[in-house]
Amino acid sequence: MAHIIAPSLLSADFARLDKAVALVDASPAPWLHLDVMDGVFVPNISFGIPVIKAIRPLSNKIFDVHLMIVDPDRYIGAFRDAGADRLSVHFEACTHLHRTVQAIKAAGMKAGVAINPHTPVHLLDDIMEDIDQVCMMSVNPGFGGQRFIHGTYQKLDRLRELRELRGASLLIEVDGGVSMENMAELAAHGADVLVAGNSVFGTANPAAAIRELSA
Repeated sequence: MAHIIAPSLLSADFARLDKAVALVDASPAPWLHLDVMDGVFVPNISFGIPVIKAIRPLSNKIFDVHLMIVDPDRYIGAFRDAGADRLSVHFEACTHLHRTVQAIKAAGMKAGVAINPHTPVHLLDDIMEDIDQVCMMSVNPGFGGQRFIHGTYQKLDRLRELRELRGASLLIEVDGGVSMENMAELAAHGADVLVAGNSVFGTANPAAAIRELSA
């Protein structure tokens, strides 16, 4: 399967979000990645439900929403209503992960689990067959433009092996520091979805960057 590019709106110009969404909508990227931060789970605040709801009519892309927040269970229905197609919650933020995953699915969305760089993949063993994707953080969550953590490659190998052992059909997503320089190696190690923020919106020609990353 060819890798999926998911441009991250976190790196776009917040004063011109409509233009950024339109650019992605006209691109070959099938997903739009939306990072929601609360300033508690991570040391930053981004955007939330009202922004996602406002931009939803502007795009036909799959809205891949990544919650970096505490107590995500409280907002599952609200993010569904705002237009999320896929909703990922952090392993580290969920006391009852299976219950949270089931609630996401019951709300009609695909369910994902995100893990921080220090979280070992074997902790996902008992949830593998219940989720649609794993979002592997390859930087410490909270800010865009960080340097890629090279230990991610070994974690990808372990996650891919675990997926095969369990016979799971989930997608493996990598979020953080994705670039033209490492995307081929990430795909070779098992990444199905590559979240691209600064490598798209930090360039002079974001549309061309998406096309190049998608090739």
